[in-house]
Amino acid sequence: MTIIEHSNKEIIGRDDINDVEAILAITNTDVNEIEHVVKNNCDSVFSWDYSKSRPALHKLYEKAKTGQWNGTTDLPWNTEVDIEATVTADQAVLGSGLDPNHYDGTPIAKWGDKEWLEFGIESRRWMLSQFLHGEQGALICTAKIVETVPWYDAKMYAATQVVDEARHVEVFAEYLHSKLGGQYQINAHLRMLLDDIVADSRWDMTYLGMQIMVEGLALAAFGFMHQTTSEPLLKQLLRYVMSDEARHVAFGVLSLKEVYDGMTDAEMKDRQEFAFEASVRMRDRFIQQEVWEHFGMKPKEIAPMVLKDPTRMVFQQMLFSKIVPNCKKLGLLDRNDSWLRHRFEDLGVIQFEDWENTGEEYLKFELGEETPNPIQH
Repeated sequence: MTIIEHSNKEIIGRDDINDVEAILAITNTDVNEIEHVVKNNCDSVFSWDYSKSRPALHKLYEKAKTGQWNGTTDLPWNTEVDIEATVTADQAVLGSGLDPNHYDGTPIAKWGDKEWLEFGIESRRWMLSQFLHGEQGALICTAKIVETVPWYDAKMYAATQVVDEARHVEVFAEYLHSKLGGQYQINAHLRMLLDDIVADSRWDMTYLGMQIMVEGLALAAFGFMHQTTSEPLLKQLLRYVMSDEARHVAFGVLSLKEVYDGMTDAEMKDRQEFAFEASVRMRDRFIQQEVWEHFGMKPKEIAPMVLKDPTRMVFQQMLFSKIVPNCKKLGLLDRNDSWLRHRFEDLGVIQFEDWENTGEEYLKFELGEETPNPIQH
């Protein structure tokens, strides 16, 4: 089978991964949209083989059954959240997430404590909003996996994840509504990625896009926020969600390893390109163009500086600490002359390749265990 070489422009719509004008050309054209429809052209597969032929997946299913929690009763929703005090305390420890000295000559250079506090609040509202939208994407994708995966063991586990994702949507929506006063619309880059994952008819692409890429980044982001926030309700909420997310990513690793080991180079190239596209889309959304628009700034003027902000770059790179080792575990890094490895080098994230993969790590995230630190190897 011939391996077709695709250019960056064919994969991500632009030649230069840092082309700011092309990144910002992708916008949310209808911010008041309530219902979003994606054509989902896939086969629903029945399996009459009810044998438990994949012990690792069955073990994961058993862990999921005993790891359920109730978002209504297990979280202390009566906790008072003073968002200004919380963000002030968090910024005192971690900073704003940006390097103020990097923005000479822009309105940011004139910001005082008041503006930086407002930026911190809006950034948190924006971040948690994208978590919320991503969790609904996971809800839809996992329901699709139940339909499309041909293995009985995988269908059973995926059914438990559907319940998990519904719970995640519930708790993030409630936190944003009751504690932060509302949400941001979905970022256009995230929506494009979710659309691509849902629209692809191949069941393993749903796994790769959601379980490995989106959920892998989410697990790292949740862990980072859990370690750094002082707000007790959010901290507990994230800890509960992480206990589920680690299983979800492990589900992807354990399932796809079996499949990808038997794929041709041409088939693997398709998966490598999809993983690269997903990585770029997720990185692009962290420009937070909706937040800059909230402050009355033009994203085209501020985005080039955000992309090169050294503080932001460290944070963005850390979000790939789960994705890169999982891609290596699946054989995606080095097939086809290390095609994906070179792309991760361009993105500045290859340094995570030898960190622990989630197929082995997920048990550490169980409730009752000490939470792993996402910024340590």
